[in-house]
Amino acid sequence: MTEGKKVFLAREFFDLVDEHKTMMIEELAKAVSISSVSAQLDQHLDDIIEMMEWTNSYIQRLGGSTTMVPNPLTTSERPLPPILLGEFKTNDPSKKTVCVYGHLDVQPAAIEDGWDTDPFVLTEKDGKLFGRGSTDDKGPALSWLWIIYLHQKLGVDLPVNIKILYEGMEESGSLGIFELIQSEGKPGKFLDDVDFFCISDNYWLGKTKPCLTYGLRGLAYFELSVEGSTKDLHSGVLGGTVFEPMTDLISLMGTLVESSSGKILVPGVYDSVAPVTPEEEALYETIDFDLESFKEENGIKSISDKLLCHDKKNLLMNRWRNPTLSLHGIEGAFSGKGAKTVISKKVIGKFSLRLVPDQDPQKIEELVRNHLQKEFLKLQSPNKMNLELHHGAHPWLSDPKHPNFEAAAKAIEIVYDGVKPDYTREGGSIPIASALENATGMNVLLLPIGACDDGAHSQNEKYNVVNLLNGVKVLGVYLHQLGKVEGPKPSSCKCPLLTDEELMIPGAFVRGFACKCVM
Repeated sequence: MTEGKKVFLAREFFDLVDEHKTMMIEELAKAVSISSVSAQLDQHLDDIIEMMEWTNSYIQRLGGSTTMVPNPLTTSERPLPPILLGEFKTNDPSKKTVCVYGHLDVQPAAIEDGWDTDPFVLTEKDGKLFGRGSTDDKGPALSWLWIIYLHQKLGVDLPVNIKILYEGMEESGSLGIFELIQSEGKPGKFLDDVDFFCISDNYWLGKTKPCLTYGLRGLAYFELSVEGSTKDLHSGVLGGTVFEPMTDLISLMGTLVESSSGKILVPGVYDSVAPVTPEEEALYETIDFDLESFKEENGIKSISDKLLCHDKKNLLMNRWRNPTLSLHGIEGAFSGKGAKTVISKKVIGKFSLRLVPDQDPQKIEELVRNHLQKEFLKLQSPNKMNLELHHGAHPWLSDPKHPNFEAAAKAIEIVYDGVKPDYTREGGSIPIASALENATGMNVLLLPIGACDDGAHSQNEKYNVVNLLNGVKVLGVYLHQLGKVEGPKPSSCKCPLLTDEELMIPGAFVRGFACKCVM
C-alpha cells in the first residue's frame, strides 16, 4: 500500500465519505446478497466461505496482508468456515496498533418470515437500507475497509497500524474464535502487539444520539429437569395417583424470581454484586432515554403501560448493571394446538440469570443448585431432579476514562458538532470483548454506529444511510484520535501493574489500563 504525506483534515475526509455513498451502498448490497447464515451450515457453509473470501480479496486489493486461518474446531465431520486475519502496517514502529473485530455471518431470514422485501437484496426506502446483515454486522465491518480506501484516495497516511479479526460463526456461538484468540494472544503472535481493540457490533440506546458502551452483563443459562416415569401417562387413568413432573417443575421455577418486582429469590445471588459508585451513578443522569418511547418501541404499551421501574435511572440499572433472572420455557410439555391430556414423563425448565460484576457463573451455579435442592426436598417428591448449567459467560466492564474511550468520544464530538456520547452498558453478552481483554491485557472499546431500531436478528433488519455515512466518519476520526494518544505502546510495556492509588494519577496507563512508563 502506498501512503501519502498529506495532513488529515476531517472536513476533507467527510466530503469524500459523502461523495462515495453510492459506492459504499453498492458494496454493502453485494455483501448482503451472500447468504452467510451460520445457523444453517449444511446449507450455507459455502456462502460463509464466499463471504470470507470476498472480504479477504477486498483487503488484499487495498494492499493489506491477510491470512485465512482454518477454524481450530473444524473436523471432517463438522467443517467450519475459516477466520480472517488482516493487517495494514504503517512502517512506523512508533505508531500504535488497533485491532478491529467484526463478523460476516448473519441470522436466518426468509421473506415468508414477515419481511417486506427479499432479505438478501439490499433495498433502500426512505433513507433506510433493508437487508439481512446490513447493520449486524456487514455494514460496520466493511466500514473499516472503506476508511482505508478513502485514506488512500486522500493520500493521507494511516495514523495507526490496523489489524482485522473477522469471523463467520458469531451468530452460532463463535465456534473456534476463542481458541484462536488464546493462541494469537501469545508473545510474537498476531494479537501480541495490539494496543487497542474496537468492536462495532452493538447499537445506540436510542435513534439519534451516539453512545459508547463500557459494560456488558454475563450469563448463566440453566436447564432444570424433573423425571417421573419411563413414558407419558394418561391423566384420566393415572392423574391423582402419581407425583407429576410438571407440577414439581412449576413449583420449583416459581421459587426463583418474584413476579411483581423481578427480585431474584435465590439466596446469596446479590452478595457478590459490585456496589454502585458515585461516578457510575452520575453517568445515568445525562443519558438520553425516554420511558414512553421505550414502551412504544418494545411493544409494551399496547399490552400494559406498567413497568417494574418507573424512573430512568433505576430502569436502566435493571437493564444493565443489576442481575436478573428470566424464565424461558419448558421442554417436554405438550405445546401444540388443541388438547392432549397427558402427564409428561420428563419436563425441562429453561431459565437464565444475567450476571454483573463481580458475579461468577460457577459460583452462581452453586447457589442455584443449593436453592433448588432445598426446595425440591420440601416437595417430598419421589421424582428425579437434575440441574445443568448449559453455558455461562462472565460480565465485562471497562473504564470509560481509558484513552481508547476518550479517542472515540472526541471523534463523536467532531462528527456530531459537539454532541458528547452517552456512556452505556448493555444487558446482553458479547463474550468476544472479555476474551480479547483476557488474552492480551489490552482495552476493548464497544463503539456502536447503528440505531436502536435497526432490528438486528428481526424481520426487516435495516441500516440507516445517515448511520452508514456518519459511522465511517466517526471510525475514521477515531483512528486519528488514537494516533494522538501519548506514551509508549501499551502492548510493549513490561512494567509491573499499578496499585489502586497509582491508577488514580491522571494519564496512568497497565498493559492497556496503566503503565509506569507514562508517568
